[in-house]
Amino acid sequence: MRIRSLFLYAALGLGVNTPHVFAADLAAMEAARAGDMRKLTLSANPPDISSAALEDEAGNPRSIAEWRGKPVLINFWATWCAPCREEMPSLERLQKKMADTPFEVVTVATGRSDARGVDKFLNEIGVTELPRLRDPKMQMARDMGVLGLPVSVLVDADGREVARLIGDADWDTPEAAAVIEALIRPPH
Repeated sequence: MRIRSLFLYAALGLGVNTPHVFAADLAAMEAARAGDMRKLTLSANPPDISSAALEDEAGNPRSIAEWRGKPVLINFWATWCAPCREEMPSLERLQKKMADTPFEVVTVATGRSDARGVDKFLNEIGVTELPRLRDPKMQMARDMGVLGLPVSVLVDADGREVARLIGDADWDTPEAAAVIEALIRPPH
């Protein structure tokens, strides 16, 4: 029995036939689906997220891979989107509440929104602390099947989409906090 365990641990260490371990507690996420979080769709077999090139507010190339190793909420939005205007302040409040955790909110303006338009939109609604990334050719949005806005995608620390919420939501609620905690906390 002891030799068998030794071989099993050696195989696991080498990655031989190891089952995938989710980096998010999907059962806890499911249990937290209340309020706006009822719109959350969990991924039973989480796909890797797109590695399409993004731009920051200065036009420099950026990648969502910069956040690999930590759970993130990617919010796809646009300056013309009225529900995005309503949702964005709650995303910033969520980021502030989670400041002492490895979690991050990453906003991605899709489409033709130029840097000045993005800045104007966010400044008008008082959102100052979230990343101002752009997907001007909508490549990342296309790769990830984003068909309408806003869309929020919860990504585990391994860069896989574990859940998606289509439409706006209030991210500054106990239900949303419970979902994010389950994303951060590995399953038991």
